[in-house]
Amino acid sequence: MKKLLYLIVCIFTFISCTTVDSGDIGIKFHKWSTDEKSYGGVEGTCKGWVFYNPFTTKVFTYPTYLQRKSYDAFSVNAKDASVFKMDPTIAYRIDTDKACDIFVKYRVGVRDLEEGYIRTCIYEAYRTCGNAYTSDSLMSNRAQFESDVRNRLNKSLRKEGFIVEEFTSQITPPTSLADAIDAKNQAIQQSLKAENEVKKAEAEAKIKIAKAKGEAESLRIQADGEAYYNRTIAQSLTDNLIKQDFIEKWDGKVPVVLGSNGNILDLSKMTQK
Repeated sequence: MKKLLYLIVCIFTFISCTTVDSGDIGIKFHKWSTDEKSYGGVEGTCKGWVFYNPFTTKVFTYPTYLQRKSYDAFSVNAKDASVFKMDPTIAYRIDTDKACDIFVKYRVGVRDLEEGYIRTCIYEAYRTCGNAYTSDSLMSNRAQFESDVRNRLNKSLRKEGFIVEEFTSQITPPTSLADAIDAKNQAIQQSLKAENEVKKAEAEAKIKIAKAKGEAESLRIQADGEAYYNRTIAQSLTDNLIKQDFIEKWDGKVPVVLGSNGNILDLSKMTQK
């Protein structure tokens, strides 16, 4: 009989005791409490070893460490009705001071909260902020848009007991807008390429002009040198030098010339007569 009682006590102790991990926060609540002053049946938070009556009381736990959730794309309208795709990722944690409030209000775990309340808050932040931007301004100010979304999300989630640590979005514009942006970027690239080619051609032309000017200047200097040489030589050729040069080159023969009738005239004989 004692063994049976001991076994019953062990079993009751086992089912009426649980542990709350250091990375979690436990919430002890009464299942069938009708007392409005009992804060929805919640007795309070707990950690470590927790003893309770399993028939009337239960312990619910929330993780207090960082939670990360990536969502499928949201469709969000801009101010001009263009539809963008937003792929958000959020990292958050539960404020331990408000864990009881979260439980009393929602009574579900974090995964249900992520797919329910948190997802709704993200969509509402996207929708509200998206309506303040046109397509062009949203694409030109993506960082500011994301900052606006996060600020709105921080405000709505913090009030409920969720602290946002990180929030990022992959923004995908409509196909028509993406094509227009690509075409614009391509036109800019082609314009820059053409501008660079013009600058290159101008630089090459300047090089050729400079080279031609250099060659012309070289020829001018050479011609001036030759002209100066010729003038110097011409001035040095006096009559006496010409006669001397003629004498040095004469072979002693009297020149023979051709007469008007075709006869050869010997100037030496004409001289003797």
